[in-house]
Amino acid sequence: MAPIALAAVWFGGPFLDALTLAAGVLMIVEWCRLCADANIGWRSGAAMFGVPLAILLASFGRWPLAYLLLVAGAVLVLVLGVARRNRSPLLMPAGILWVGVPCVALLWIAADPAHGRAKVLWLLFVVWATDVGAYAVGRTVGGPRLAPRMSPNKTWSGLLGGMACAGLFGFAGSWIGGMASPLYALAGGAVLAVIAQFGDLAESVVKRRFGVKDASTLIPGHGGLLDRLDGLLAVAPLMALLDWIGGNAIWSWR
Repeated sequence: MAPIALAAVWFGGPFLDALTLAAGVLMIVEWCRLCADANIGWRSGAAMFGVPLAILLASFGRWPLAYLLLVAGAVLVLVLGVARRNRSPLLMPAGILWVGVPCVALLWIAADPAHGRAKVLWLLFVVWATDVGAYAVGRTVGGPRLAPRMSPNKTWSGLLGGMACAGLFGFAGSWIGGMASPLYALAGGAVLAVIAQFGDLAESVVKRRFGVKDASTLIPGHGGLLDRLDGLLAVAPLMALLDWIGGNAIWSWR
């Protein structure tokens, strides 16, 4: 999957928009199937419709409308009671925000004409470094479990390994790219690694809630897109928020 993502980010424009739209559609379908026991009716379809429409609005730069549509869609789905047969009616509308907001946020980050491509690439490498570092260190060192009730395989050593690896990649990416404040990028990478790990834990809670191992069987041996992109879904909105607070110039912070 990495070469496809990297190519879309590198060429940008309609390529990244199309990939984000496709990923958003697949992820919201996976979420609806989780919450609706694989029986997607018209109410679940209403839940799915809002996400691609919001991504399309974002691709044309309609950021406020995109976020407003996602919030309105979540409220509508909650009122309609899409997940009425489930024990928690909040999960279906929550999924609209969980999938839609990061997709819109990612396109917003990429839209920066000066550093958009570099920022998205940096974000991807930090998330991937988190996964690799957490897996490698966690498997090698082991130790106390991070959250045994949520995900029994995650350890504190894995979390620290993911933070260290993400911090190093964040520093290296910022330094190689000639961006300002590599030390800030190091700290930012480590912080985002924590958020990415909790994004992974959040999805694990949902899957355990419905008694499934993976969100889908889309990727043989690896589950669905939700299983592969859970860390990115958690960190993209945070990076967009930090970028917005910093005046769309996070690389200039010191």
